[in-house]
Amino acid sequence: MRRVLLPVAVVFLVGAGAAPVASADARFRVIVHREVKGNQIPRATLSSIFLKQAARWGDGSVAQPVDQSVQSSVRKSFSSDVLQQGMVAVQVYWQRRMASGVTPPPVKTTDEEIVAFVASTPGAIGYVTSGAQLPGSVREVAVVN
Repeated sequence: MRRVLLPVAVVFLVGAGAAPVASADARFRVIVHREVKGNQIPRATLSSIFLKQAARWGDGSVAQPVDQSVQSSVRKSFSSDVLQQGMVAVQVYWQRRMASGVTPPPVKTTDEEIVAFVASTPGAIGYVTSGAQLPGSVREVAVVN
């Protein structure tokens, strides 16, 4: 089966109708490597990156998603809000994709490990709990519809 990797044209929205996906009391924060451009990311683009349906940022650089553990509540929130699927559906999705040779994003077990991965990996994107401390080596981006 031929695998097609779609480039991600990450359009960072300014104003006009860009509605945040999560409310002010968000259960997670999306973070990117400091060199990833923009301050907002559409939910559909974020989902495509984490499901490895899109492999590149708009500038052509490789998108490097990193997931939390399947046991973490933040991953459940992210899967529900961003992927718009429950954890079982996401696991079934990855079983099918792995059968065709596509590997899921690496998994880290703590916010600190996610932050360290994103900070040290160009093109990286991850998510952490809403209260996680963020160093200057990563940036938070808003998720919009």
